[in-house]
Amino acid sequence: MQGRIDDLPAKAGNGYKAMASLEAYLAGSGIPKNLQHLVKLRVSQINGCAFCVDMHSKHAKQGGETDERLFQVAAWRESPHFSDAERAALDLAESGTRLADNPHGVPDEVYENAREQFDEETLTALLMLIATINAWNRISVINRTIPGSYTP
Repeated sequence: MQGRIDDLPAKAGNGYKAMASLEAYLAGSGIPKNLQHLVKLRVSQINGCAFCVDMHSKHAKQGGETDERLFQVAAWRESPHFSDAERAALDLAESGTRLADNPHGVPDEVYENAREQFDEETLTALLMLIATINAWNRISVINRTIPGSYTP
C-alpha cells in the first residue's frame, strides 16, 4: 500500500494550515489532553483510519495513558475504567461521527449528558474536536496515508 499524494501538507498549502489552526485552538482549549486523545482515537476507530488510530494511540501513550484504557476505548460502555465525563465525551463523539445512523442526528439525551459534564466553553471545544478529527480521518483515508509511519 502506498499513499496517493506525496507531501500532502505542502501541496494542500493553506488548507492544511487551516486544519493546523484548528489543532492549535484545541491545544489551548479546556479539554484535558488525555480526553482529547481518547476522543480522537475512538473517532478514528469508527472511521477506519489506521494512520490516525496509530497516531493517537502513540500520543495517548506518550501522555501517560494506560494500555488497559487504550485497549478498551473501543468498548468503553462495558469498561469500568472511564469517568462519567469521558463517557459523555465518547458518546457524543460516537453520535457525532455516526450521523447517518440516526435520522435526527445526535440524540438530545447524548447532548444533554455531555452538557451536564462540561461547561459551555469546553463543550464547544469538544464539538470542534469531534468535527476536526472527523475531517483528519477523511483526509488520511482518502489519501491512504500509511499507518505506522507516524513518530511523535
